[in-house]
Amino acid sequence: MFIPVIPALIHSHMLFISSWDGRPVNVHVHPFKGNTSLDVGHYHHYAGLTEPAPSGVPHVHNYYAETSFNDQHTHLIRGTTGPAIPLTGGGHYHHFEGYTTVNGRIPHAHRYSGNTGDEKEYR
Repeated sequence: MFIPVIPALIHSHMLFISSWDGRPVNVHVHPFKGNTSLDVGHYHHYAGLTEPAPSGVPHVHNYYAETSFNDQHTHLIRGTTGPAIPLTGGGHYHHFEGYTTVNGRIPHAHRYSGNTGDEKEYR
């Protein structure tokens, strides 16, 4: 039986952060992607962008993504990254890890972990 998968519309807004004196604050995001652990005979892919965070100061990012549709279901991943880890040539990345939401014919969750990509200016 073929069940079409209809992608969800993504709703977003531009984010403008100002300092206490009204000057704009530069913000950035990070790409992230990976595969979940293998559980109940399958795994899932995921990919997304972190939420924006201020540049040039200690910070973390929130993240959220829906996994690929495998074995007739998806999972959600959601969390907060660890602190910034400097890259040798400049920039930084963050570590993230956690467990997906529970779903599936046999209810289960998957473990996931990884490192974000380098920072990208957010406009």
